[in-house]
Amino acid sequence: MKNYKNMIWLIAGICIGSIAGIIFGKNAEVVKPVGDMFLNLLFVAVIPLVFFSIASAIANLHGEQKLSRIMIIMSTVFLSTVIIAALLTIVAVWIFPIHQAVTITPGLLKQGAGNKLSGDQITQLFTTGEFYQLLSRKNMLAMIIFSILIGFGTLRSGENGQDFRRFLNAGSEVFKNVFILIMKLGPVGLGAYFAYQVAVFGPSLFGTYAHAMGIGYGVSLFYYAVFFSLYAFIAGGIKGIKKYWTNNIIPSATAVGTCSSIATIPANLDAAKKMGVSDIIAGITIPLGGTLHKDGSSVSSILKMAVVFAMFGKSFNNPEIILLALGMTVLVSIVEGGIPNGGYVGELLFISAYGFPPEALPPAIIIGTLIDPVATLLNATGDTVAAMLVNKFADKESWLQRMG
Repeated sequence: MKNYKNMIWLIAGICIGSIAGIIFGKNAEVVKPVGDMFLNLLFVAVIPLVFFSIASAIANLHGEQKLSRIMIIMSTVFLSTVIIAALLTIVAVWIFPIHQAVTITPGLLKQGAGNKLSGDQITQLFTTGEFYQLLSRKNMLAMIIFSILIGFGTLRSGENGQDFRRFLNAGSEVFKNVFILIMKLGPVGLGAYFAYQVAVFGPSLFGTYAHAMGIGYGVSLFYYAVFFSLYAFIAGGIKGIKKYWTNNIIPSATAVGTCSSIATIPANLDAAKKMGVSDIIAGITIPLGGTLHKDGSSVSSILKMAVVFAMFGKSFNNPEIILLALGMTVLVSIVEGGIPNGGYVGELLFISAYGFPPEALPPAIIIGTLIDPVATLLNATGDTVAAMLVNKFADKESWLQRMG
């Protein structure tokens, strides 16, 4: 209950708001300013949060943390599995299109129109012409790139940059707590927003979430059972599959019970060693995977985008859109690990990149909240099978010996 209480309160607030929208109808529109104020707080807080979190994380790297062969292989495995999860979700969305469950309104069509990315828009997506423009949520990706540069600049400054490094660390801690405080208002803010949404668009709104939930849980459980088995087979054949699933029960239960990839790290470390992964590779891959490797977040990210695109009457099958979606999904899987409620940052990022209005945020938040348990299951237990793959490709001889 302690680990799920925030999610329960959030869903309860949304349910109460939705019921109020059904009962009071158009009269429920009076609470819309409450929802708007909550969204505005999120938009204001997210820029400094992203800047301090990313810049401080890079600034605190130690000189000896250079890429070795293991790190390169690990990065390749992480990237590959995240992209595979995203592509699987895209295929599922194409097979079971969400637009069939969405009622499109002229207002939404007008808001979502004309968002095809041009060359100038791509330039503006990654950079800005003035420093102050970095402070706008519309330039989220440019802010992330700038934060990375600041982090490496601080790192290269050594002792001379020590004071600035402490400033970044303090700012990161402060804004993490600011974000946590804002999210405590989530049940009220999102409840008010959904009261307004249901009053305006009617109960048909729920069909969208039920449809998306079906896709999200279906894809996630299929990926969990089939693709993790495939990865284990690539790592160690039939014995690899047996070792993985024999030792994956406790990490799976821990992931679902705590709803936290970080909390599952101890269980994953123990399981990885029992699977035959070397202490060195387990010690590197599992902790880093807990923050950087998010197959479940990849599924969730694509699903959120598909739902928002459907709600605004836009197609989600353009190659340009898909490539940008995959890039942002990889970025989101990295960002989420180091930031409380990091999924919301990812939602703000894709809303900014595709030019959607603020009204696109609450649907993305509720989708992420509803499939969070199964997404955490993939995020956490995907780290052990990734460690098996890393061990196979980084130290094949000793790996084959342990496989027997």
